Amino acid sequence: MFSASVTRRKFATGVAPILSVFGLATVFSKSVLAKGGSQGSEVSKLNDEGKPADGTQMITPIVAHNGLIYIAGQGAHDSGPSQSWDIGAHTTKVLNNVKKLVEAGGATMDSIVQLTVFLAKIDDYDGMNKVFKTYFPHGGPARTTVAVAALPGNSLVEINCIAALPKK
Repeated sequence: MFSASVTRRKFATGVAPILSVFGLATVFSKSVLAKGGSQGSEVSKLNDEGKPADGTQMITPIVAHNGLIYIAGQGAHDSGPSQSWDIGAHTTKVLNNVKKLVEAGGATMDSIVQLTVFLAKIDDYDGMNKVFKTYFPHGGPARTTVAVAALPGNSLVEINCIAALPKK
């Protein structure tokens, strides 16, 4: 008879204010998360080798959160004369850096779900795409490509992305 008149929702609604007064709701929810009741929301900052970052870098190359890794923008940083800059070479260098970081973070190029490309010149779009296709033979991720006024380090292209981590 008791179970017919009191549902879990009614019980929780009645008990929650009492737990809240004593701060027990926070303690309870943390203990549930610790036992694997739900995925935690901890942010992990990793260096370019996929190890915990030491906190001294201004930009963290890999950030993991809720089953995703976020890769900071990668550029070519060409120190040669501007006449030698080539979109194919820059795109290859950048995508190699992205691949290294994605793998260090525990994912693969096929698990990239979103990618943003910044081009110093929109005229380089086709040249970038020519190289881009070789890194995604099974189809590319959702992608946005924009032209910008300039990129740091004399880069013709900069790329950042989000990749899904494999389920454990």
